[in-house]
Amino acid sequence: MPEISAEQQAALIEKGRLLFAKECSFMLSVADLAQLPNPDMPEVAFTGTSNVGKSSLINALTGRKTLARTSNTPGRTQMLNLFNLNNQLRLVDMPGYGFAKAPVEVVKAWQSLVTMYLKGRPNLRRVCLLIDSRHGIKKADQEVMAILDKAAVVFQVVLTKTDKISANALQKMLYQTQTAIENHTAAYPVLFPTSSETKSGIPELRAELASLILP
Repeated sequence: MPEISAEQQAALIEKGRLLFAKECSFMLSVADLAQLPNPDMPEVAFTGTSNVGKSSLINALTGRKTLARTSNTPGRTQMLNLFNLNNQLRLVDMPGYGFAKAPVEVVKAWQSLVTMYLKGRPNLRRVCLLIDSRHGIKKADQEVMAILDKAAVVFQVVLTKTDKISANALQKMLYQTQTAIENHTAAYPVLFPTSSETKSGIPELRAELASLILP
């Protein structure tokens, strides 16, 4: 988070807690942009390589165990899955990219869907680009960052699974990641290290996402 007072940070975290404690429900799965609901509510999308932990992060943010379905099989999420958070914010679980175990034609179809969504959704406020803290930024991540730069869609890097590495390894990964995104025009400058298991970083990420809703 940017430099703010302890009181301001506590207020932001409380705002985030209150928002994500409210009712959050699955809306629909979208395989075609024509199926998307009207762009009348801010949206935050979650993307990353297959099995990076998107569904687990959404569950952690909303305090629910099974809101977003998780799987150990990469590429299970092959559509845009939309969730309604108290009619204030939509959360969009996007298809994982990279090493999805799916037929080539299927992979191309939903990758095209993702690209068109990123470029053409006027109410998309932020993309959370998830990076596995154990592995860092991969080539596929760099390709998506380039798409986001071109589409002028602000993205923020969320490091996942930080409970799986040491504190020293995490500091090194934060430095490497910060350096890697400096040349990306659409990159949000603040990184968010998180763990869906220990809930580390979850309050701070909730606060950031809550700040995207206009008062």
